[in-house]
Amino acid sequence: MRVLLAASEVAGFAKTGGLADVAGALPRALARMGVDGQVVMPLFDSCLRTGRCEPTNLRCRVPVGPGDGVEVEFWRSTLPGSAVPVWFVSSGDMFNRDQPEYGRSLYQFAGTDGSRRDYPDNGARFALFARAALELPRMLDWWPDTIHANDWQTGLLPVYLRQHLDNHPDPGVAERARRVSTLFTIHNIAYQGAFPPSMMEWARLDWQLYNPLQLEFYHQLNFLKAGLVFADQISTVSPTYSREIQTPWFGCGMQGVLVERADRLSGIVNGVDYEEWNPAVDRHLPARYDESSFETHKPECKRMLQTRLGLPALPERPVLGMIARLVEQKGFDILRPAAQAFLTHGAQLVVLGVGDSRHRQMLRGLADQYPNQVGVYLGFDEKLAHLIEAGSDAYLMPSQYEPSGLNQLYSLKYGTPPIVRGTGGLADTVTDTNEATLADGTATGFVFQEYTAEALRDCGLRALHLWSQRHDQWNAVVRNGMRQDWSWSRSAQSYLALYRKMRRGG
Repeated sequence: MRVLLAASEVAGFAKTGGLADVAGALPRALARMGVDGQVVMPLFDSCLRTGRCEPTNLRCRVPVGPGDGVEVEFWRSTLPGSAVPVWFVSSGDMFNRDQPEYGRSLYQFAGTDGSRRDYPDNGARFALFARAALELPRMLDWWPDTIHANDWQTGLLPVYLRQHLDNHPDPGVAERARRVSTLFTIHNIAYQGAFPPSMMEWARLDWQLYNPLQLEFYHQLNFLKAGLVFADQISTVSPTYSREIQTPWFGCGMQGVLVERADRLSGIVNGVDYEEWNPAVDRHLPARYDESSFETHKPECKRMLQTRLGLPALPERPVLGMIARLVEQKGFDILRPAAQAFLTHGAQLVVLGVGDSRHRQMLRGLADQYPNQVGVYLGFDEKLAHLIEAGSDAYLMPSQYEPSGLNQLYSLKYGTPPIVRGTGGLADTVTDTNEATLADGTATGFVFQEYTAEALRDCGLRALHLWSQRHDQWNAVVRNGMRQDWSWSRSAQSYLALYRKMRRGG
């Protein structure tokens, strides 16, 4: 089985969210199962800064844009800790413009007012990436059974495969291309890649495809819809989310397409890289621990976390941790009134994140109001992220929606019971604590349903009560969570079964 995974970001080279974690971990897990896999992504500045990317002599002109196309060259590396090849698409300054010190990231830049804005040529950038990725099999003479595309940045890839390569002027290329199947994975359906109709010309797509049944969506070319319509199979990152996105409340306008293709849609929960996220081996922690030693070693992580964020290092104060992009999806609009209730009951709150200014202001306001109870780090710090998972007593994920979620899985492993809303992957991975689940040994966290500050408050106070009043039962919940297996080997088995189902043969 040969698989080419295409993604706009891959952990170890470029990362803004969970997509990078999936793209970095899944190919390694598949390789351990005997899959011949390779990865392709854009060459960002962050990739070059790793010092692990090397140029190759592979160059070609990609048939997009004006004239005779756009010239690209390919660079090469391997996924960290593996022999899985990673190929990088480079083309002038199309991709390598991310410079955090100047407010530039992979997809956006900071305006003069501090707000984040998409690069105006994102459509051209990722049309080029999708079409260039399809040149790799031909240039390497390595044809995959499946191309696994991820999110809107690769949405045109299934279109190009079926419309361009299946009809390639070289009969040999066309024959090989027709044997390649495509899987399109939705990591977050809210981000769709919608561009003006003129992008059809730049992307060199047949105008006959610009219709409501294929590429057009509300008078724009929609990259995500392209992937949904043209891929052989569609997956998303949890079973519950796969059902939710078929409804108007979660489908973001794509529910009709997904209902029509429901027989091609599946949900596979993301896995955790336990080599990276495991308190027993975590190099970022002052004290490592496992299920048998968390009672003695986890408090040292808590003490360091409190000290790091300028809070009194009081072991009797419960610490609630949160790591998230500061956007509405993550529940920040219901957090403040609930957080005030937690703080009134003596808890400390630590938050790590970057994002919208109104949520930054809200968090700063809480920190000013409760200087000995609220610690906020506005930015991203990998070491601090690990310390929050280990040093917190419970972890907050009050998401409005959550396709899969990884932090709740990290929290389970780190003995930090998650407090979550029952949506998407959170509903699939966290079992609420009540008398019945305590009795049968399945309780792993705390779950609320309604997206309201009151529901979050009540759920959080329920967790704090158990932490302070029922110590043995709290530790039982911690142990239940730490025993869970959400490793990538489990998820990779599901992906491999799907790849086999899609195989075109020949």
